[in-house]
Amino acid sequence: MNFQKLLFLFCCSIAITFNQAKAQDERLKNIKEALPKIDQIFKDYAEKNHYPAFVYGLVLDGKLIHSGNIGYTNLEKKVLASNQSDFRIASMSKSFTAMAILKLRDEGKLKLDNPAYLYIPELKNQQLLSKDAPAITVRNLLTHSAGFPEDNPWGDRQLAISDEAMLKMFRKGISFSNNPSTAYEYSNMGFAMLGYIIKKVSGKTYQQYINENILKPLGMNHTYWEYSQVPAEQLAHGYRWLNENWVEQPLLHDGAYGAMGGMITTIDDFAKYVAFHQSAWPASNAPEKGPVKRSSVREMQQPWQFIGVNPNYKYPTGRKTPMANAYGYGLGHATDGEGRRSVGHSGGLPGFGSNWRILQDYGLGVISFSNLTYANAGYFNVQVLDTLVALAHLKPRAIPVSPILKQRTNELIAILPTWKNAESTGIFAENFFLDYFEESLRKEATPIFESAGKIIGLKEIKPENNLRGVFTLEGEKANIEISFTLTPENPALIQEYHIKLVGK
Repeated sequence: MNFQKLLFLFCCSIAITFNQAKAQDERLKNIKEALPKIDQIFKDYAEKNHYPAFVYGLVLDGKLIHSGNIGYTNLEKKVLASNQSDFRIASMSKSFTAMAILKLRDEGKLKLDNPAYLYIPELKNQQLLSKDAPAITVRNLLTHSAGFPEDNPWGDRQLAISDEAMLKMFRKGISFSNNPSTAYEYSNMGFAMLGYIIKKVSGKTYQQYINENILKPLGMNHTYWEYSQVPAEQLAHGYRWLNENWVEQPLLHDGAYGAMGGMITTIDDFAKYVAFHQSAWPASNAPEKGPVKRSSVREMQQPWQFIGVNPNYKYPTGRKTPMANAYGYGLGHATDGEGRRSVGHSGGLPGFGSNWRILQDYGLGVISFSNLTYANAGYFNVQVLDTLVALAHLKPRAIPVSPILKQRTNELIAILPTWKNAESTGIFAENFFLDYFEESLRKEATPIFESAGKIIGLKEIKPENNLRGVFTLEGEKANIEISFTLTPENPALIQEYHIKLVGK
């Protein structure tokens, strides 16, 4: 590579780094400018839906950057809602139970594909729908695919039952709506079973295990399971809106079903949990600092169980897009028609409604808690995220450019457009010059470079993954886009290549 090309690539590298830092500053500035609009959306939604209290937070790149509090957590005593108010978050609890199961798996204490009856013997002789049905696995319980019927709101009323009462129900026999591993159907019972499995495997109640191994390491020191343990001034009371009045609902005690929906927490505490989920993206070589491995967090967020596609989904902002829905481990997963991925979970119990959701590729998340029965915070959170992306002109976080992609990009630039001595460079796979021919490559590239004019810059490399990417050479008259794919060899070599002229 001659000196001029080396200097060109060095200058391009400095420019790319500067532009990345500038883009990050601009991103945060745009979000802050959009916050008054977001606050107004929260306020209007709370008033329209008669929320006694509504608290919310925005988490960006692992930090709670904004929060808001509306109304009262105790209407009788006029206790104002705050970031330190403790709300029951219902089924948002499920991902903590799932995380505990993965931690035990990572420690070699259980296997996700083991039959659940190994840990709950009462499940072994259940009457399934056919003789050829497979056994229920731990993974089935995590993904709502065990064959149990959807059990809202019945399951909500089981929150306080004892382990013995739950096991007695299992001994009596479970009614199935599907055979295991054939369909998704939301089951609180399945997550209550996971809570009991945590106890059997760890020797501690699921509450103790999650407290010691997840909550405390994350600094979630104001999170509880039993409402009677919450300081009175911090506890949010739950209400229904009936006959144009709020009617207080009795709080449910903690019990065997709390693993599916019993957690009580604050915006400040839950933001730490959201931040930990965000820290799993992108994958990195940084030291592990969380209660479970980042790879296990990413595993939780994957779409393990397909739910369905809504071809006519409409965002609350009015934008239409197909939406594919799936379930991970204690987390819902959605992908829209633009490829925008999100994960999170809603929660609903008598007296409470909540939701959290993160856009994995944007580093952005929203949390909202209300003390109104089954408040639909999920639909609202989708609106907030969609609005923020639009108002702040947010783009998906770029995949990091791997060293080998960067190296092969520089090596390709060095031989273009002449392809002189390309075969001797050692950067191409054995198939390359059997599928592409040097004279043809030269004839294709030369007029493209002539049309582009003098090359004045290298735009940022856009990786699709670790071994595939696109880069753009900026010309005085037009730009040149080059894409390539590398082989699974080590070191990875160029196996596929495409070039085209694109507009400025």
